[in-house]
Amino acid sequence: MKTNHPKIFIILVNYNGEKDTLECLDSLKKITYKNYKILLVDNASKNQKEFVLKIQEYFPEIKVFAQKENTGFAGGNNIGIDYAIKNQADYILLLNNDTKVAPDFLDKLIEASQKNPKGGLFAPKIYFYDKPDVIWHASCKFSWAGGGKPMQYMKKDKNKSETKIKKTEYVSGCAMLIKKDVVQKIGKLNEEFFMYYEDTDYSLRAKKAGFELFYVPSSHIWHKVSQSTKKAMTNPKIHYYHVRNALLLSKRNAPKPILFGIYIWSFYLYLKQIVKYIFLPKRRTSAKMIMLAIQDFYKGKFGKLTL
Repeated sequence: MKTNHPKIFIILVNYNGEKDTLECLDSLKKITYKNYKILLVDNASKNQKEFVLKIQEYFPEIKVFAQKENTGFAGGNNIGIDYAIKNQADYILLLNNDTKVAPDFLDKLIEASQKNPKGGLFAPKIYFYDKPDVIWHASCKFSWAGGGKPMQYMKKDKNKSETKIKKTEYVSGCAMLIKKDVVQKIGKLNEEFFMYYEDTDYSLRAKKAGFELFYVPSSHIWHKVSQSTKKAMTNPKIHYYHVRNALLLSKRNAPKPILFGIYIWSFYLYLKQIVKYIFLPKRRTSAKMIMLAIQDFYKGKFGKLTL
């Protein structure tokens, strides 16, 4: 480590989330860690011009990238990652724009990384924003039989002073601290995913490359999960990305001996969803999106959904 206060670039991606982004930036202004730079990527928001002017007025120290098209979660973060690496970043923090952070959250993550030199990715304890003492994401389990499983999900935190750093099997892109060595060895996020599962893919790639993943319970942030959950329930396109990208994740990372079995089991589950939705007038579009997702996966059509 070059310094006890390594240089960190914090990347936020905004897409029509001005209010959330401004609140997140307000909380970042209060953090106690000093050697950092915020990069804000606006993914072609409807009110981009006005939003960028507001950021430049209230947060002139922030580097803003105003994109002409929506490049997705992966593409947006990769713009920031490129800039950070070119500007001698020691660490990169991917942070959802709909989060609020504790003042010392970054100090705790860096302390953990310095104590665990084999670590490549580090995750804080993430609470629900509207239930500030209830856990959304702590350490995580992952298996090809059941996918990702956040531990202590929806449980009230009875040990807020917990400090024991633990290994985890994947790190959520909601808040992912990345050591520069990881980017130099495995590259950036895979833009084929566009949105959803790119963080799981990145975690699996980092582990395969020999890096360890850690959960840091003394680092705290809060996430507006309810908003994204509500959106997932009503937007058929979300079904498309979940289905296509789950299959893509398996194709890219699952052991070949079990890959065929994963496909069979997945298609059985998706068929059940299609049959269920096809008989519900309000959900028929979701059924069509699931079928399109499977079709596009087989065609090798990835990235942003185009209809």
